Amino acid sequence: MMSKKITLNFKIWRQSSPEDKGKFKEYQLEDVSVSMSFLETLDLLNEKLVAQNEEPVAFDHDCREGICGMCGAMVNGEAHGPLKDTTLCQLHMRHFKDQDTLVVEPWRSAGMPVVKDLVVDRSALDRIVSSGGYISAKTGSAPDANATLIDKEKADLAMDAASCIGCGACVAACPNASPMLFVGAKISQLSLLPQGQPESLQRVEDMLDQVDEENFGHCSNTYECEAACPKSISVSNIARANRQSILKSLKG
Repeated sequence: MMSKKITLNFKIWRQSSPEDKGKFKEYQLEDVSVSMSFLETLDLLNEKLVAQNEEPVAFDHDCREGICGMCGAMVNGEAHGPLKDTTLCQLHMRHFKDQDTLVVEPWRSAGMPVVKDLVVDRSALDRIVSSGGYISAKTGSAPDANATLIDKEKADLAMDAASCIGCGACVAACPNASPMLFVGAKISQLSLLPQGQPESLQRVEDMLDQVDEENFGHCSNTYECEAACPKSISVSNIARANRQSILKSLKG
């Protein structure tokens, strides 16, 4: 049986370079299969634009399996679109109706400036991780998996935090453009485990200092980050990071 086809209207942010002011441009795309993903639909639009000798829309993508975190964009004002716990590459057109208008724009943050169209520079998130998101441990052969006993609850919380893919949706959704859900997750996935505890307090200080250097905003507990996160990262990770930050300031 052939897949249902719909027509969609797009208002897409076009910006040729970081220096360009940018603007929305309107497109209509016919014969969109409802089984297509959002990125496949952008591919279809770009094929049409290339055939018309127009500049294709630049957008980030890599695995297209909800793992890499590259595909983020705002769709009708929502990070990754209207579907909960879903990355943009996993969003399918069956969730839209014929003749719907989709407003597509990049993440908006001074810490993640627009490079071109829907592409943003996420390297600030990498620098935050580099500042403290690691452990100092001897290298060599891997120890036996059962050599270090870890409480099941803490192991589960650490794994939940480690599911963060660094897409930046938390920054885009936050009214202050704060990356604290991302930072809290990266702190938690290490500090909850024995291997990450020796440096836990210094790690928090270093990573939060780097957040300030990257021109991100500060968390004001609106919880928009948790609502937008495609991996359902809990704001409890922010609370954990804040507690460790306070403890660090008390210990000096």
